[in-house]
Amino acid sequence: MRRYDDPVDVRKGMVPGTGGARLEGPEQFVWRGRLWRGCDVVGHWGETGAWWRSAEAAAVGGAEELPVGGVEEPPVVGGPRQTAVAAPDLLAEREVWRVEAARGRTATGAGRGVFDLVFDWADGTWRLARCAD
Repeated sequence: MRRYDDPVDVRKGMVPGTGGARLEGPEQFVWRGRLWRGCDVVGHWGETGAWWRSAEAAAVGGAEELPVGGVEEPPVVGGPRQTAVAAPDLLAEREVWRVEAARGRTATGAGRGVFDLVFDWADGTWRLARCAD
């Protein structure tokens, strides 16, 4: 599969899934000016960001974060230094739809491929992440 990070316009609707079930997923999408129609949902899953690399995870694990420039602030007189731990952003999740799609309105013809369409919950946008066509 080739990797991309291209914006796509997606229209959701009922598409065939595995086992004959119909799912509400990417029914049509426009990528690079071409219309693609979803023929089959091959897979559907959620992904989260690399939360284990966040400053919040490091603080919980006991690692202290140094400020920009790498110089630590002197301790506060009269008490230990307090480090606030912010809650991670729960909206930093993506929903991935792996769909088999065909070019054009009828979804029949030679131009077929498998596409990973990603919906970003944080900003409400769709992107094409991977493609095997």
